[in-house]
Order: sequence, then structure tokens, then C-alpha cells
Amino acid sequence: MHNATKITTQSITEPWEGVLTEPAGSSDRAVLVLGGSGGEIADERCRLLAAEGLTALSVRWFGGPGQPPGICEIPLETFTAAVDLLCARGARRVGVLGESKGAEAALLLAVHDPRVAAVVAIAPTSVVWANLGAGADGRSYPFRSSWSHHGVPLPFTPYDAAHLPRQDGTGPVGFRALYEHSARTFAAQAAAAAIPVERTPARVVLVAGGADAMWPSLEYAYELQRRIRKSGGDVTVVSDPGAGHHPLLPGEPELAGEPVYAIGGGPGPDAALGAAAWPHILSALNGTKE
Repeated sequence: MHNATKITTQSITEPWEGVLTEPAGSSDRAVLVLGGSGGEIADERCRLLAAEGLTALSVRWFGGPGQPPGICEIPLETFTAAVDLLCARGARRVGVLGESKGAEAALLLAVHDPRVAAVVAIAPTSVVWANLGAGADGRSYPFRSSWSHHGVPLPFTPYDAAHLPRQDGTGPVGFRALYEHSARTFAAQAAAAAIPVERTPARVVLVAGGADAMWPSLEYAYELQRRIRKSGGDVTVVSDPGAGHHPLLPGEPELAGEPVYAIGGGPGPDAALGAAAWPHILSALNGTKE
């Protein structure tokens, strides 16, 4: 590990809010870090990656100034602009690491931007889903795609309203059944909304827990793996049967507070999955052999 005390971090306000974290000295390897549906800027994860010699950038991709308040028809150009910035700062190898909805975005970016040499998808999905929250027009319904490219919404899988979970105050709300039922109810739309990972030349690392209570990320990871292998691509799946929706990479703290949503797993298996995935993540982002 590099000397973490020499890491430098700077805030970015244009064209989006973000944090750029750089290791001591120069680095020609960079990674775009995308948070999940909470809309967070993943500054702690950036510091972990910078401690390993990578320039790490995390941006707010919804909910910020001039952005939709929810994950609704988010332009993939939001992320290509971040790759532009990293390349302009001297990056010769660019990877993208995303978790949950950020993993959905990371996989799509790797499909549409050939500059992405590696993608790490933590708790991924294998299909594009409908919006979470309101679009730029302030409306959440009717359902629309989470993403757009060149102004065209991507095909998406709607939610089966009959299985929308209700919060009754008895504990965290679970969404896994919603995603499982929706994929079956709208099987044709889900097939059309499959993320075409077989098109990306990027090296792919998929990290998923078998006890994910948010959505069946391990099943999604295996589906992505099948399609990438069929096309001759480079893919690694790292899993743990007891881990949930939020694997803990080495050095990351446990989630604080009472969760609103059920994510499954627990500190032990979540940390075990993160530790098992870490060398594969670094190898992919650095472009080294495992």
C-alpha cells in the first residue's frame, strides 16, 4: 500500500459536484468511482484506491445542481465527461468502479465508452431498470428508463406495481422480491433491456453476495459472466454466500445507523467478500495479471 498520508484530495464543482483524490507523485492509472442510489460521492472509497496508487474521481450524478432529483433518464454522457477529465489529467488506463445502481451505470459506460479498460461492478444488475425517483420534470410516473444515451432513453425493465414493498414500521424494507417478480412479469422488456456487456472490450470484475436482500445480484453476476464468456471477454466473479448488497472493501467501516432498506449479509461475510475481491479489483484497475 502506498503512503496514505501523501494523498491529496480536491473538490470539484463543475460540471458536477465531485471529489478527485490523487496519490503521491504522478499516476497514469485512474478510476471513476460511482456510488449507489443514495446519491453519495464515494470519497472514502476514493481514498482507499488512491492509497493503492490510483487517481480516483467520484461525482454526483443525480440530485445535484442542474441534475434530475432522481435516477431517471440520467445521461451516460455524465460519466463520459468524467472519463474526459481523467484522460485530460494524464490517465492512460481508466477504469470505473460502481456499486448497485452505480454498477448498472459502470457496466453501461464500459459498453458505450471504449476508453474504459476495466469495470468493477459491485452488487450488479444484468438489465437496465426503470427510474428510481423523479426526472427533470419532477415526475416519478409513468416509469421511464434510468438512463439515456445521446438523448435517447435506454430500453428498461418496469416494476411490477403489485409487488411494490410497503413500509409498515416493523423493520427495513426489502426490495428483492420486487425485482424478481418484475423480471418475470415483464420478461420481454427485461430481455430487451439486457446490458450488452458482450460488446465491451473492458476487463470485468463482478462482486456479489448470495444473501443480497436488495436484488439478486449474484444471479445477475452469473448471467453477465455467461454472456461475457460467450463473446470471449475477460470476466471474474467474486462471491460469498453470506454477503449482502454492500460488500466492505478493506479499510471501509461498517454501515452506521439503522438501515431503512434491507440489504442482507452482515459485517463478517460482507468484509470477507470485500477482502476476497480486493486483489481482483486492483489487478483489473492496474492492468496486471492476477
